[in-house]
Amino acid sequence: MLIEKPTFKAIADHALLVSFSNDFSESVHSLVVALDNSIKSNPPIGLLETVPAIVNLLITFDPLITDHIIIQKSILDNMKSMKKNKFKGTKRDVHICYEETFSKDLETISKICGLSKDEVINAHLSGSYNVLMYGFSPGYAYLSGVSDKINIPRKTSAIRDVDAGSVIIAGSQCLVTTLNMPTGWSIIGRSPTLILRNNIKKPFLFDVGDQVNFKRIDIATFEQLKKANQYV
Repeated sequence: MLIEKPTFKAIADHALLVSFSNDFSESVHSLVVALDNSIKSNPPIGLLETVPAIVNLLITFDPLITDHIIIQKSILDNMKSMKKNKFKGTKRDVHICYEETFSKDLETISKICGLSKDEVINAHLSGSYNVLMYGFSPGYAYLSGVSDKINIPRKTSAIRDVDAGSVIIAGSQCLVTTLNMPTGWSIIGRSPTLILRNNIKKPFLFDVGDQVNFKRIDIATFEQLKKANQYV
């Protein structure tokens, strides 16, 4: 039985964008992840890659082998047998240190939210995080699930030279940076856990749909883990 009827948009001669909604919801994203996994388990001829995002899925293919119409039919056939149950990805632990040197915006977050620093930290640790998509820069995995207690908007301007490994939040989303780059998100801590890895077959720690659990560590443990993880 067809679960939801998506919309399709041709992208050049080699890709098809499958969209389930214009607005994010957990149920919509579950359909994206379920379709992605269904296609991977039963790929149509000519498939090159699937790229899941928040409300849609980009499918690239070899235009010398197949075309948009054939790919669209294959997707609709896949959806007839696709399970509607929420896909449960792998559970991943990400270590985080909230020491002052690593959490430049912790005090500001606490003032905006009317919470103590410990309450902010506890709210962050209690979040239920899921990997929504990769984007912006290599290894930048956008996580949903930030507690409403610490749901704050982006800054009005970006800050330069934010360290790799910084754990940042904006709105309902959280992200662990992989490169030294500017960001307008608030820095709540830093992680020694490597998201961007030296593995050509699996360059990122997460898959879209994975569940993430943040585990608090002190600065001594941070330094130990950073040293141990730097060659992963």
